[in-house]
Parts: sequence; C-alpha cells; structure tokens
Amino acid sequence: MEENAAIAAYRDHFSRAPGEVRADLESYANLLRKWQQVQNLVSRETLDQVWTRHFADSLQILPLLTPEDRLLLDLGSGGGFPALPLAIASKGTERRFVLVEPTARKASFLRTVIRELGLSAMVIARRSEEVDSRETGLPDVITSRALAALPQLCAWMAPFFGPKTRAILHKGREHVEELTEAGAHWQHDVLIRPSDTDPGGVILTITNLHGKSMR
Repeated sequence: MEENAAIAAYRDHFSRAPGEVRADLESYANLLRKWQQVQNLVSRETLDQVWTRHFADSLQILPLLTPEDRLLLDLGSGGGFPALPLAIASKGTERRFVLVEPTARKASFLRTVIRELGLSAMVIARRSEEVDSRETGLPDVITSRALAALPQLCAWMAPFFGPKTRAILHKGREHVEELTEAGAHWQHDVLIRPSDTDPGGVILTITNLHGKSMR
C-alpha cells in the first residue's frame, strides 16, 4: 500500500507501533479530504498523493530530532505540515507542538485534528509576527514549510531563537538564492541535506540566528 511504503523509512523513529501511527495518519487524511471541500488546505493536485507529498515529506524531519527536543514551534501551519505528522509520530512522548496559523478556518481544522487524535499540540490563530515568545516559550525546534522566502522567515523566527534553538525548514530549488539574500541581513550557521521526497528540494537546519545589525 502507498501509505506503508511512504512512511516505512521513518518507522524506527516512531514513538509507538507503526500500525498505530498509520491509523492516526489515515484519520488525519480522512479529515483533510473532508475539510478540503470547504477550505483549501493543500493544493488539489496533491490531495491524492497525501502520503508521499505531505506525510512522508513531513516525517523526514523525524530523524533530525533528538530526545531533548521537547517544544516545537511551527510557523504558518496551513493544513498542518510538517507539525501534525510529527506530533502523530511523537504521540505519548514529552514532545509538544505549537502551531501558528492566522486563517480562522485552517486553525479550526488544526484544532479538530488535534482534538480527535489526542495530540499534544495547540494552535495560535494569529500571524507569526503577532505572537510573543513569552506565550510559547523558546522552542527547541522551529519548523516551517512553504510559508515565505528565507529572509522573511529569519525575521519571523528570530524572536523565538534561544541559544539552543534550531530551525528545520523545507526549501525548494531556490534555496541557494534565498540563503544568499538572507546572508545580507542575518548571521547564521546552516546545514543542507537533500529532501527525501522532492528531487529539487532540501532540508535546511539553521542555528545561531542573529540579525547582523545586532551583533
């Protein structure tokens, strides 16, 4: 089955039996299809490929997480990627997720999934720049997928960066240009690894983020 093949590579990082994770992901997929009829949560052409284009794409972050990563902040959550598949795969651990999504209907969808699947997560229905880090705490990890170009993302992420915070970001073919543009205003260290699901995509891990004017 497509779903078994899509998530098989990450099963060693699940917090519980793969069958339990798969069942929760199936419930998530069903909710996604139901809500997609009234709210554009994902692009229509990817809805039939949800296991590869969205679930596996999100779960590829799992091997990059450590047991010490307890608080994850997801900016611009949209339909819940990558945060909710990660929350499903981490269910029963001390890991918790804060999803920031300003669109009211999308926030309602996210809360529905969290409630029905019993996930350790919460939703803040405001824009990223309107959220105070005192509300969330300084996260161990910041995630974001398809929200904005890296220079803008750096501006939104910087207030949440503590000494041990790192950002794990999905990026496409334009990542080289975005890194160059971000480097004009932001100091950071970055590791680049190829995406498991997008031949032209990468996963960026950013640490030590500081605005150059603040150094």
